[in-house]
Amino acid sequence: MNFAMAIAASVIVSLMSFSGAIALALNDRMLKKVLVPLIGLSAGGLMGGAMLHLLPEAAEQSTGLMPYIWLIIGFVMFFLMEKFLFWRHCHEGVECTVHPFVYLNLIGDGIHNFIDGLIMGAAFSVDIRLGFVATTAIIMHEIPQEIGDFGVLVYGGMKKKKALFFNFLSALTAVAGTAAGFFLSGVISGFTPALMPLAAGGFIYIAASDLVPELHKQPDKKISMISVLTFTAGILFMLLLKISH
Repeated sequence: MNFAMAIAASVIVSLMSFSGAIALALNDRMLKKVLVPLIGLSAGGLMGGAMLHLLPEAAEQSTGLMPYIWLIIGFVMFFLMEKFLFWRHCHEGVECTVHPFVYLNLIGDGIHNFIDGLIMGAAFSVDIRLGFVATTAIIMHEIPQEIGDFGVLVYGGMKKKKALFFNFLSALTAVAGTAAGFFLSGVISGFTPALMPLAAGGFIYIAASDLVPELHKQPDKKISMISVLTFTAGILFMLLLKISH
């Protein structure tokens, strides 16, 4: 019973990826106006999620320098992926229709959703009520994050429907994470404490190396100021979640 409830909850969380569908109702002109603020929201959410949620949780479960070593490994790993897996596609005489940070964002978000699933699975394995609490907290940060992620994919060159589809595929890793968390909770030590800072390093890399530079390119001062506000809002929202939960 607990396992079935855990899987159902993870499916519901995965469906939150379609919150970006609200952008489908916007025409292309209006969508272009909101994309940069969405980039700011996503960048702030990634930074806040990494520094205020993932890294502190990993530090609580580990001792010494290991969480920070995994953080650096995650940062370097994402740098190498962008440098050698995606960079050549855009810089050897081939027009880059989809920017590299789109793929990095999908990978990082997939890891993040898998971790969310681990948390949910572990919570449901203890008590259904604890599982519902964990699910509610995850949904609260998934909605704004998924809207921001959708904005990143579209801004990076994906068509809107394709962005929704791939964002949903990335979100489905939560289901796999839930099953793993439910059955492996308390069995394998060191797995989650390593995965959390690894994802945090990836989030910091995406935000600092790809998204924030895009905010700097915005020539419109009004939109630029709005993007600064949404970036700050993304961080503050993650801080509020940390304080509340």
